[in-house]
Amino acid sequence: MKPLNGVRIISVEQFGAAPYGSMFLADLGAQVIKVENVAIGGDPARYTGPHKLGEADSQYFQTWNANKQSIALDLRSDEGRQALLRLVENADALVNNLRGDLPSKMGLDYATLCVTNPAIVCLHISAYGRDNERASWPGYDYLMQAESGLMDLTGEPGGPPSRLGAPSIIDHMTGITGAVGLLAALLGARSSGVGCDVDTCLFDVALHQLGYAAIWSLNEAHTVSRQPRSSHFSLTPVQTFPTADGWIFIMCMTEKFWQALLQGIDATEIADDPRFIDVAARNQHREELNARLDAVFRTQSSAHWLSVLQGKLPIGPVLTVDQALNSPFVVGNGMISQVPHPLRLDFRMLSNPLKIDGKRLSQRVCAALGENTEAILGEASRQEIGST
Repeated sequence: MKPLNGVRIISVEQFGAAPYGSMFLADLGAQVIKVENVAIGGDPARYTGPHKLGEADSQYFQTWNANKQSIALDLRSDEGRQALLRLVENADALVNNLRGDLPSKMGLDYATLCVTNPAIVCLHISAYGRDNERASWPGYDYLMQAESGLMDLTGEPGGPPSRLGAPSIIDHMTGITGAVGLLAALLGARSSGVGCDVDTCLFDVALHQLGYAAIWSLNEAHTVSRQPRSSHFSLTPVQTFPTADGWIFIMCMTEKFWQALLQGIDATEIADDPRFIDVAARNQHREELNARLDAVFRTQSSAHWLSVLQGKLPIGPVLTVDQALNSPFVVGNGMISQVPHPLRLDFRMLSNPLKIDGKRLSQRVCAALGENTEAILGEASRQEIGST
């Protein structure tokens, strides 16, 4: 039994943010019914390349839609609208990631749906929110990284602003933020019988990722800037170091780990140097310290330094994507799952990072476009399901 078995969620979603959040809920056992716009051929992610899985499916689409059912409706038609309301009657939540001005226009907000189901929770994920002058603006992940300041903090000093390397990271964070809000509201609705609207947006979540950089700026006019080699803003050595054959990342966040590093690399002369005696001194003489440590680490391979230091202080190799996915630790830890697809039985996906009672959550690929429409809607006519 998964924790969310028995929870029914309708999701009017496409691309990344809402699909990622609702996929977590589906992985945890919720019945997630993905409502796809039949008028445009379903979620556009189904057609996003370069790696397709048949006519209306792709690896890009499956990335965010495991464990979901699919129904095809035209919500702009009276018939499609009535079909959706029938679903709402027995649903716990409805999710959408439409443009901020659309949920109320399409009747997907709590004020509209509470007439059908007073306990319904309505999660709205938009670009900029539903209650401000940007409600009608479209927007995507990378735009939010640009305007929130995240791109200004990413990259090497003196280089151009850069987006975060991981694709769709703000989409993912927004989806998870929305899922947390939905679950909290769902707990409240189950005790009170009254649902609500839950809102989050890409921009707010991107800005929130500034973390202590924002707090320092707001309270001390302390503006952080890009650091060389992905260094920490106020602690050192916390950064990448070159080895004889690659790169490693070391994080001496505490004095304990600094001492473990000195012992592991047998650097008595560095330990005795007053310029590196404590955190403040090391920060003040960061360039000199880096030069000394660079000279040490370049003498041996990454594998050597990992064998000497792993488990004694936070250290890890800097790997390519392929190397990371094929790491014995990743494979042995069950983070890669074989999830058969009708057209690709050996299809593999990343496992959900949650475990319940020590076990990974089971996965299946998302249903084909509209595959579950008639089964879920019962005796719905072909007009209702938008078939042509």
